[in-house]
Amino acid sequence: MTDQNQWQNQAWGTGQPQGAPAVPGASPAASPLQGQQAQSQPQAQPTYAAPQPAYAAPVAPAPAPKRRGWIVGLAAVLAFFILGAASIASCTAVMTSSVGAFSYESPSWADTVTGDTVGIINIDGTIQYDGTTSSPEGLKAQLDAAEQNPHIKAVVLRVNSGGGVATAGEEMSRYVRDFSKPVVVSCASLDASAAYMISSQADYIYTAETSAVGSIGVIMSVTDLSGLYEKLGISVDNITSADAKDAGGGNRPLTEEERAWYQAQVDQINDVFIETVAEGRNMGEDAVLALANGLTYTGIDAVENGLADEIGTLEQAVAKACELAGIPDADTVYLQSSTSDLSRLLDIMGEQNEDTTTRALKELEDRVGLE
Repeated sequence: MTDQNQWQNQAWGTGQPQGAPAVPGASPAASPLQGQQAQSQPQAQPTYAAPQPAYAAPVAPAPAPKRRGWIVGLAAVLAFFILGAASIASCTAVMTSSVGAFSYESPSWADTVTGDTVGIINIDGTIQYDGTTSSPEGLKAQLDAAEQNPHIKAVVLRVNSGGGVATAGEEMSRYVRDFSKPVVVSCASLDASAAYMISSQADYIYTAETSAVGSIGVIMSVTDLSGLYEKLGISVDNITSADAKDAGGGNRPLTEEERAWYQAQVDQINDVFIETVAEGRNMGEDAVLALANGLTYTGIDAVENGLADEIGTLEQAVAKACELAGIPDADTVYLQSSTSDLSRLLDIMGEQNEDTTTRALKELEDRVGLE
C-alpha cells in the first residue's frame, strides 16, 4: 500500500481529511472520489492500496458506413441483436457443458452445479463498497451461496487488486477467515494492501514469480489548498462547532495536534493489519512487522519470506483446493452476480421514461468509471 493512493470511502460532516489511510502503493485508478463538499467536510479514512499496471483503453472500431433509408437501418439493428443473442447463447451452451473445464456462470449457478465443484471468485480492482465481489457485500453473498451448496467443496480466490478501503478489507478478511470450506488464493499480477489482508486469511496462497505481493501498511493523505486559494484570491470561512471540525478540509494546513491525532489513527489501523496477517499466515507479529514497509515483494520473495506458499497457476490453485477438500478432482464454476452491465443497461433502456437514455448512459458511466 503506497502513499500514492487515497481513501475511497468518504463520509459527510465528520471533519476529517479528504484523503484516507490507504494501504500504500495505490494505483491512479484507486484515487479518492471527487465528491462535492456540503456544509461539513468529508471524512478521511485509511486505505490499503498498491500500484497497479496501466491498461491501454480498447480501440474503438471504425464506424460502419451509413446506409440510406430507415427501413434498411431498422433491419440491420434487428439482425444484429438476433445474431448476437444466438451467438451468446451458443457460446454459453458450449462453455457450460464442458465437464471439468472452466465455465461461465449461469444466471443461477447454484441451481446448475452438480457433482464436486470448486468455486472461483474474482477479486479484481479496488477494494471498496460497490456491491461486486471486490466488496464485503458482494463477496459475502457468493461465500454464503457456496457455503449452502453441498456441491461446492472449496473456493479459489483469483486476486488482482492493489487494495483500497481499509474497513472493507477488514470485513472481507473476516468473511474469508470464517468460511468453513477450504479457501485457496491464486495471485494474478497484483495482490497488495487490503487485497493481501484478505488473501492472508486463506488456507494456501499461490503466486506467480512476477506477481507483486504484500504492501502491508496504511496511508492517509491530506491536501492543503490554502496556498492556491490565496493566489487565486479565494477566501473560505469555515463556521464550525469545534476547532478541529474543518481539519483536512483543504482550506488550511493541519495543526501539530491534528496531525498527531491522525497519525495515531493510522498507527492503530496498521496494528490491526499486522495482527490480521500474523494470524492468517501463522507468523509472529514481529516477523510481519519487519515486512510491513509499505512495499510489495515479487512472488519469488513472497514465498521465501512467508507471505505466500508456492509459485503456481490458477489451475494449480484449483488442484490444491481439491486436495484440501479431500476430493480427487472437480468441475469449476465462477461465483458471481448474474447481473451484467449490458443486461442492466438494456433493462433501463426498456423502461418507458422520457429520461431513459440519460439514465442508461449515467448508470453505464458509473459502473465503468468514465469521467
